[in-house]
Amino acid sequence: MEKKTQWGRRGNKNAPKPKKEFEEKLLEVRKVTRVTTGGRQMAFRATILIGNKKGKIWLGVATGPDVAIAVAKATHDAYKNVKDVAINSNGTVPYMVESKFKAAIIRLIPAVPGTGLKAGSSVRSVLELAGYTNILSKIIGTNNKLNNALLTIQILSTYKKFTKNNGHQISGLAITQSGATFEADILEAEEAAK
Repeated sequence: MEKKTQWGRRGNKNAPKPKKEFEEKLLEVRKVTRVTTGGRQMAFRATILIGNKKGKIWLGVATGPDVAIAVAKATHDAYKNVKDVAINSNGTVPYMVESKFKAAIIRLIPAVPGTGLKAGSSVRSVLELAGYTNILSKIIGTNNKLNNALLTIQILSTYKKFTKNNGHQISGLAITQSGATFEADILEAEEAAK
């Protein structure tokens, strides 16, 4: 037998819903076609980004016969593969990195506080949901949103967590790791910011 509450069987409909830990963003919905002997089969491919703006991000991709089904499957896929990314005290990346994935080439450059998030397309969405506030970026290769988002997440996950506990020193943007300095990259990034 169901337990009744003072608001009825289904509880209070006007009660505030609990907030989710992650924010979700629909990056792209595309119509895809599979050609079979019986003809063309239409489906939809959804790409969802999730992030908590505190250093956790991932992307889910799924197809389905309907947009709602594809979005639900992509969201479920994204929650299964959450990755941690490193954000330093200035809300930027520790040093400049340029990387390539398929035809996509992306450069992420650290920025001084107050610069803001200067990025375009899916790179901006990834950086926002990851929690970065001051960063410069450049998309050089393709304008494919999926490949650009995957490459950005891949670059961000290669940075190590920079804390004083694991032997790294943080002083503004100057980071020293076991004798190797990245000051040249930092100076180049500051010149690019001007």
